[in-house]
Amino acid sequence: MPLKTLFLNPPSFENFDGGASSRWPATREIESYWYPVWLTYPAGLLEGSRLLDAPPHHVSAQETINICKDYEFLVLFTSTVGWEGDQRLAEAIKAANPSIRIAFVGPPVTTDPDRALNECSVLDFICRREFDYSVVEFAQGKPLNEILGISYKQDGKVLHNPDRPQIEDLDAMPWATKIYKRDMDVTRYNVPFLLHPYIALYSTRGCPAQCTFCLWPQTLSGHAWRKRSTDDVAAELKWAKENFPEVKEFFFDDDTFNIQKVRTIELCSKLKPLGLTWSCTSRVTTDYDTLKAMKEAGCRLLIVGFESGDPQILKNIKKGATVERARAFAKDCHDLGLTIHGDFILGLPGETKESIQNTIKFAKTLDVETIQVSIAHAYPGTEFYDFAKAGGYITNERMEDGGGHQMAHIEYPGLPTDYVLEMVHRFYDEYYFRPKAAFRVIWKAIINRDVPRLYVEAKAFLKLRAQRNKMVKAARRHQAEPPAPIGAGA
Repeated sequence: MPLKTLFLNPPSFENFDGGASSRWPATREIESYWYPVWLTYPAGLLEGSRLLDAPPHHVSAQETINICKDYEFLVLFTSTVGWEGDQRLAEAIKAANPSIRIAFVGPPVTTDPDRALNECSVLDFICRREFDYSVVEFAQGKPLNEILGISYKQDGKVLHNPDRPQIEDLDAMPWATKIYKRDMDVTRYNVPFLLHPYIALYSTRGCPAQCTFCLWPQTLSGHAWRKRSTDDVAAELKWAKENFPEVKEFFFDDDTFNIQKVRTIELCSKLKPLGLTWSCTSRVTTDYDTLKAMKEAGCRLLIVGFESGDPQILKNIKKGATVERARAFAKDCHDLGLTIHGDFILGLPGETKESIQNTIKFAKTLDVETIQVSIAHAYPGTEFYDFAKAGGYITNERMEDGGGHQMAHIEYPGLPTDYVLEMVHRFYDEYYFRPKAAFRVIWKAIINRDVPRLYVEAKAFLKLRAQRNKMVKAARRHQAEPPAPIGAGA
């Protein structure tokens, strides 16, 4: 028998949505929980294991420590934002169960394994990039020096084993949905723009796009695009539909779901007979014929990274798309009846006050159903981080305010961080307080019987909006205060 293993997405900030699939791990305007899809695969490969997703199930740190007393091996998926808290949790787990072996996986330990192992003495090893088979081999008794893709300490020295080749045969991996059925309560997962309850899964890994800011292809999944067979994907969804009758929507949380036209249309032909409602990620380069096939196969919504309405910023971040193409894509979706959730980022390389206004105007011309406005975060391991670090633009390595709320931490000449923070809520105000947009949100909540959820979300949004306003005002008061006289307080 392998080591009795617990796979952990750790407890963190209140309303923290930093699941192992989350693109921006921090507290949101509205409470959201994504699935830790990455952890389901090794959990499915190891007999007797358990996946504990603490945040949506509201499992506290102390409860997590108590649960770990019954396990021999802990695999914890850490994040840049949660790194310090995850270290403290691991130390407390080790103190309560001295014999437990501990491995960390995720972007921070991939990008700086030496720091991870030197800062956190209770770690037995860390996994770089894809970790599925590395942790399974350890649980099955393979010696550390024979496991590819890991780093560990021996006699006080950090050792790095050779890289592990990326997984090519994705059909050989377990189905994520079977682990959800075994270990999780799907009604706990909520994303405002997805129907509730929903289920997330992957049909591919990796993304060939070169966006400089995107964390996952540069640290975990890689740029090599690998796909499951369409038969395997369809079979999993058929099984999930039968085993989760309460689920209203399935979501493909791939880095880029529909980047290959032929494969997407083939998959749609196999999803159509299942009568599912599903959503996915999408790039604006997707053409009309592909979108039409998706709509006819049950696709309801696309999450689309528009990022900016400024042509130069799109070039700066190597988005591989234009403003004109984004407008044509949005029109195609509107004509077909596909809903769009648009993602925008303020503070990317080249951002100015003028470019922010361009993006707000651009978003309003697209008139998508829902939006998310993020503050640009330069995550270690990304090209964006190297650019910001070299330019001296990073003002706060933590990226959050101590409570998990996203903070502007990139400051360019002429673009103060407090201005970017203010523009985030102004963006939301100008977008959603238009009569057309407000009516659309309310009407959809009525027809989807989601009015109670809309009420809760609206309260949460307005509360965080007020907190942001206070932070902006406090920052400006601090800037306006005259410097203390020399010698004061001595």
